[in-house]
Amino acid sequence: MEDINSYLLKNKQQLLNELFDLLRIPSVSADPAFATDVVGAADFIKNKMEKMGLDNVSIEETPGYPIVYGEKIINPDLPTVLVYGHYDVQPADPIELWESDPFEPVIKKTSTHPDGAIFARGASDDKGQMYMHLIAVEYLLNHKALPVNVKFMIEGEEEIGSPSLAWYVARNHEKLKNDVIIISDTGMVANDVPAITTGLRGLAYLEVEVTGPNRDLHSGLYGGAVANPINILTKMIAQLTDEQNHITIPGFYDNVKELSSDERAEIAKTPFDLEQYKKDLGIDEVYGEAGYTTLERQSIRPTLDVNGIWGGYIGEGAKTIIPSKAYAKISMRLVPDQDPDEVPKIFEEYFTQLAPKAVKVKVRNLHGGYPYVTPTDSPGYKAAAKAMKRAFGKEPLPIYSGGSIPIVPLFEKELGSKSILMGFGLNSDAIHSPNEHYGIFNYLKGIETISYFYDFYNQQNK
Repeated sequence: MEDINSYLLKNKQQLLNELFDLLRIPSVSADPAFATDVVGAADFIKNKMEKMGLDNVSIEETPGYPIVYGEKIINPDLPTVLVYGHYDVQPADPIELWESDPFEPVIKKTSTHPDGAIFARGASDDKGQMYMHLIAVEYLLNHKALPVNVKFMIEGEEEIGSPSLAWYVARNHEKLKNDVIIISDTGMVANDVPAITTGLRGLAYLEVEVTGPNRDLHSGLYGGAVANPINILTKMIAQLTDEQNHITIPGFYDNVKELSSDERAEIAKTPFDLEQYKKDLGIDEVYGEAGYTTLERQSIRPTLDVNGIWGGYIGEGAKTIIPSKAYAKISMRLVPDQDPDEVPKIFEEYFTQLAPKAVKVKVRNLHGGYPYVTPTDSPGYKAAAKAMKRAFGKEPLPIYSGGSIPIVPLFEKELGSKSILMGFGLNSDAIHSPNEHYGIFNYLKGIETISYFYDFYNQQNK
């Protein structure tokens, strides 16, 4: 039987070519103009599942984009692993900032990926990481033995908040029944510092609208006499945080779980070079809530950020107007035990109070998700840690992530199983940004590690 490293060495180019074909599909779920491509990516995954020998492979219809399902049940008495991933990607905009075509993958060396990285939209988030799982199971089926039952659920709406996933999961409890869920949509500290994510922040994502006059007005004739919605909106946003970068919404911190000094000391053990961090981002100084380190600010503390703001005239030349409306998109990352259903309510109440009577305010709650913590003493975590130690030669660090994966608490609520967040990306991979990339080392090392996970998980359950 061919061992995994020999297999990867011999088939490296083929495995890259397969991923490249998937990356060429612009499966942007946020833009209806790419609807055909999103469905095309689902078909690609379905065909791969069939070729690798999975059973009951199907395109599962939802109110939105389809979910691709496939399984291999070796023995009902064996434990079952559910693999989750997504085939949709973020928009590539702004296109002009890409150094190469976002949907024509190229390999380039970087400081963090000296062996080369795959530059393409979705390379790291999440096509490259999701595809590792398919390859790992394919290897086990054809070259060794699959020691547990495996089910795959690959969706196409993660980048727009997975609006159809709860609908699907609620209707398929028996089909999706499992002992553990494994997800690779997170990252490591560095290529020589493996890690398993044990905590995720939640999310509340809102859009605000400020309306002044019932039409755009001449700024000379009306300026100084009528409220300018853009001016008002920026003043309102400025009041959402104070000089200590503390969020000012009344009640916002009431349910925030404060970590103990011992827990904060554990976070401080994570290797972190502040000067390199600033250099990588091209900034002179970090910025955030007073009293917390950079690692803490980006993982265990709640945040409020304006993700976009617009209104008025932004075309070529001058157009002197007072705009009728101004808008902003605002996200708040939440920590245990904040509630993503309650936070938008207190935000709306406070934000509306900040507005003068000269304007009207609307707040739309777009989507959100709960924070999540996974225990490090579970069989799934222990199996993942052993798999990483075997692949990397060292114990992985348990880390908190500042990102949000709203489907993880959904899975626990609906299916009653824990999720293991075993990702292989790096912070420098520029996910959601121009020039997103994923290391070839990470892609191949991920396949290797995942193949080990199944053996160790089977042993943990004996």
